[in-house]
Order: sequence, then C-alpha cells, then structure tokens
Amino acid sequence: MIDFGEELAKHLFPNAVITLEGDLGVGKTTFTKGIGKGLGVKKIINSPTFTIVKEYQGRWPLYHFDAYRLEGENEELGFEEMFENDGVCVIEWPMYIQDILPQERLEIHMTKNSDQTRRMTFVPYGEKYQQLLEEMKICYSL
Repeated sequence: MIDFGEELAKHLFPNAVITLEGDLGVGKTTFTKGIGKGLGVKKIINSPTFTIVKEYQGRWPLYHFDAYRLEGENEELGFEEMFENDGVCVIEWPMYIQDILPQERLEIHMTKNSDQTRRMTFVPYGEKYQQLLEEMKICYSL
C-alpha cells in the first residue's frame, strides 16, 4: 500500500483531491503514508481521527482528512479552502462530507480480500484524473 501510494504521488498535481473509501483496517491511512512519502513528507503520518484534518509539508502541502466523526455535521469547517489550495487533499470516509467535495476528484474504493491482499477500484471525476490513471496504466470505472 505504501509503495503504490508513493507511485501515485509521482503523478499528482496541486489541488488534487483523492477520496478513500473502505472498511476499518483496509489500509486507507497506510496508503496515505505512501502518498506523503512520494510528496517528500518527512513527518510521521497517522490517522487524523480526533483532529479531523492534519497538514504535512512536502513538495506540496498534504491535507489528510478523516471525516468519520463528521456524520450529520452541518457547520462550516473551512474544508473548501483546502480543496482550492495548492496542496493535495486525501480524504478518508468522504461520504460524510459528500455535499462539499469538489466535483473533480479521484475516488478510490478499497477492499480487503480473504488472503489479506487489497483490491482498489478507481473512479476518476474529471479529465485530469482520467489522464493520471492512463499515465499510470490503471484500469478504472466510469
């Protein structure tokens, strides 16, 4: 998961938004650690469960969101500003902030197989995310 996240980071760009969906323990935070490594983040990346979002410095800022605790929240949290910033946003549990997510983004659905391997399904929203997957030679759903 870390190696693949690191490889994905090589193809990312400022304002990239990646959403990660999957059960607890499927590897969302581990995958984010790989993205951070690929962006040159030196700090240890861990789950932002209690802080909702953590910011790390690398080639571009990395904003790591955990929206799990936001179910049913309606207050303004300023996330839109981060989406429009020159950083990379990685959002775990995006279904809880679905109404404020940018239209253009890369959705990644993760599942754990019985043999402990992972399956990832990619859904690009927007041409630049389709191009990113094509550059990486990844098959995706539309």
